[in-house]
Amino acid sequence: MRKCIVCITLLLALNIQAQKTMEYLALGDSYTIGEAVPEKLNWPNQLVQKLQKDGVKINQPYIVATTGWRTDELIEAIETDTQLKNKYDLVSLLIGVNNQYQNKPIEIYDKDLRKLLSIAIDKSVHGAGGVFMVGIPDYGDTAYAKKKKLTNVAENVEKFNQVASAIAKEYNIPFYPLFTLSQKFFGQPQMFVDDELHPSGKQYQKWVDYFYQQLKKDRINK
Repeated sequence: MRKCIVCITLLLALNIQAQKTMEYLALGDSYTIGEAVPEKLNWPNQLVQKLQKDGVKINQPYIVATTGWRTDELIEAIETDTQLKNKYDLVSLLIGVNNQYQNKPIEIYDKDLRKLLSIAIDKSVHGAGGVFMVGIPDYGDTAYAKKKKLTNVAENVEKFNQVASAIAKEYNIPFYPLFTLSQKFFGQPQMFVDDELHPSGKQYQKWVDYFYQQLKKDRINK
């Protein structure tokens, strides 16, 4: 009789665990909040929608991101956000393009990114096992960059991506690069919003499709 009770208790516990709905925290800047696109079309929301269609129980993402934020501004925002939960099942980080655009020292980016990853790991139920990073896309050949006559963008963005990739490897966190993929969308107006710089919902969908299966393997189907 006692064995039966123990078995039933264990089965109930496993069932509750199986039904648990995941919570997702997305940290970043304009590329995460989705500048000038409806909320449902930014990439974190499209990721959640795709996971839900695959039967994954996950709530809409809680996003801490604003257009123009550098790493230090994201850190400050996280530290002052009273709505943040203590723990999340999944945490993403995509940050750095504004550090690069504003010509901030890459050494500062390195230092801040490490702090942000430490915060992300602390916010994750699974520690580093629940965190993933997304690389900075190339915007050097967008219509916006051409009009502004920006130079050496691709080279500089890649330097920031190299720092991010190396740190992700050091922390044993998946890093999904978008640099080469993003270059395929140059000259395609439908892939950008009206400012001719930020991605459209269609481009964000391509981002998610690009790393989706690997993300599921790395962080969902563990």
